[in-house]
Amino acid sequence: MAKKLLAFAFLLSVSPALLQASTPRDPYRFFFEQSLGDLTEELEIAREAGKQGIFLFFEMDECPFCHRMKQTVLNQPEVQDYFRSHFHSLAIDIEGDIELVDFSGLDTTQKEFSSKNRVRATPLLAFYDLEGKQIFKYVGATSGIQEFMWMGEFIVDKVYLQKDESGRNIRFTRFKKMKKNKTL
Repeated sequence: MAKKLLAFAFLLSVSPALLQASTPRDPYRFFFEQSLGDLTEELEIAREAGKQGIFLFFEMDECPFCHRMKQTVLNQPEVQDYFRSHFHSLAIDIEGDIELVDFSGLDTTQKEFSSKNRVRATPLLAFYDLEGKQIFKYVGATSGIQEFMWMGEFIVDKVYLQKDESGRNIRFTRFKKMKKNKTL
């Protein structure tokens, strides 16, 4: 009986920590930064904070795949912590009339900025370097947490700049295969 009580007490003490570690959190509070509406300022903030770049999540209200990403991937603490440590992440409404200053310092709206960046489907996940140059984009929702984290690693580790045996840049699809096969 004493062993059962001891085991039960141990489970009670450990359970809150386990629950808290995997409890989803609001992506607008824990993943995305509050936007200043000026991407040149956002770049400066990212530089000062030692980030690797800017991550933009192009979305729209009616997009079921955007909602799925926010409810199953972007709300996960491990995803939020990893991306917050490496990227300055912002959400962009592709239908939004909110004024925005783009990476070149030009006045625009979220809708016009999305159009200039050829956003035709959502979600569109785009990474920009600290000069405001787009270095990678991915159209559609990732299959889950692992694929999204691999995407982050692909940028953080600068795999997109590495060459394969034929001298071409390694693409994300190849990187995923290498991760799955554990050849990386």
